[in-house]
Amino acid sequence: MWQDEVLEEIYKIREEHAKSFNYDLHEICKDLKKKQVAKNRKMITQPLIKLPS
Repeated sequence: MWQDEVLEEIYKIREEHAKSFNYDLHEICKDLKKKQVAKNRKMITQPLIKLPS
């Protein structure tokens, strides 16, 4: 079976990150948000588009 080395590396990093927070999704998200702020990245949001009925 074909394996993608890049995806395997991403899965490994993701697993290590989750394990470091004991797989607590709340703590994982807090850490990712903290990293986002530290790198001064902005979230881009768009208003929802209402579709015609």
